[in-house]
Amino acid sequence: MRLIVKLALGIVLGIVVGLIVPEFITRVIVTFKDIFGQFLEFTIPLIIIFFIVSGIASFGKHSGKMLGLTSAIAYSSTILAGTLAFVVAIIFIPMLAGQSGGNAEEAPGFEPFFEFTIDPITGVMTALVAAFVFGIGITRLNSPTLKSFFDEGKEIIERMIWKIIIPVLPFYIGSIFAELAADGTVLDTLKAFGLVLVLAVVVHWVWLTILFTVAGIFTGRNPFSALKTMLPAYFTGLGTMSSAATIPVTVRQSKENDVSDGIADSAVPLSATIHLSGSTITIVLCSVAVMVISNGLSMPSFGMMLPFILMVGIVMIAAPGVPGGAVMAALGLLSTMLGFDETALGLMIGLYMAQDSFGTAANVTGDGAIALIVDKVMHKK
Repeated sequence: MRLIVKLALGIVLGIVVGLIVPEFITRVIVTFKDIFGQFLEFTIPLIIIFFIVSGIASFGKHSGKMLGLTSAIAYSSTILAGTLAFVVAIIFIPMLAGQSGGNAEEAPGFEPFFEFTIDPITGVMTALVAAFVFGIGITRLNSPTLKSFFDEGKEIIERMIWKIIIPVLPFYIGSIFAELAADGTVLDTLKAFGLVLVLAVVVHWVWLTILFTVAGIFTGRNPFSALKTMLPAYFTGLGTMSSAATIPVTVRQSKENDVSDGIADSAVPLSATIHLSGSTITIVLCSVAVMVISNGLSMPSFGMMLPFILMVGIVMIAAPGVPGGAVMAALGLLSTMLGFDETALGLMIGLYMAQDSFGTAANVTGDGAIALIVDKVMHKK
């Protein structure tokens, strides 16, 4: 929660600075924004490679049937949640766009003092394919050396996120809003995006209701009673902003829902890694909002967004156990598949961070529904 407060302070200070400082200071801010944006793009392939390889390699300890079943249900939940979010976006985002004249494009007069290019080590899709090749290969070869290499690489990148990116994010988000304020578009932008975040939380609960209703029909349980039992996990996720940190509570509440010990102990930790339906809902809603409200583009088609949603469901494996891990993993797809520039990526990070706790809470609560379904299927077999 302290990160959310820092981000809010960064936005407020950025707006104040953008309204009162001379153009010279604004150019300094734009220069910092561009350099840090380059650094973010440099880290994207590293996050994808090390986190996906490490995540896939860790699956080897799970039984094949349980792994396959849980992965299939979790991925389906994530994709369907993202599709629901896009349907909601089609209905509501144009209304919000009609009330907002904001445009997050860089003002023509605010150019950086110099350009500093940091090229990524590889493209996003190349990194994604390489990650799956090495991840699956490690599980087949059972290579402790390679697994240790990628696990330690993941730890290095995770520390970089904690020690560099997360502490600097408030300043980066603040620089974006300083530029918006100097350009005179910040108030409309804040109003529209505030409503988008409220809409995201509402869609979280709609999806949880659908997910537990399906689980209830499948298992013959009262879905609302099962959802009520998972509320401690929801509020723990709300406070920790980490699916991994919430695993003990999610496991305990799943067992209270009569999920067998073996399934709860295995399916819940696996779902915490690959099931991020709440995060996907927010990413889809916010990405459409940034495209339509900030960049003034037309509504993207379903044919454009469906491949993006399908890929988001895959890269969620790379979401590290840090605040905002899901959006960090999705940055590459936002830039390559939706054409987001540095300013749009920065807005996405700020928007996602503002509701990260609610997305995490939805993720871990949904894990309880998946555990119910997996338990029923495995016992049938």
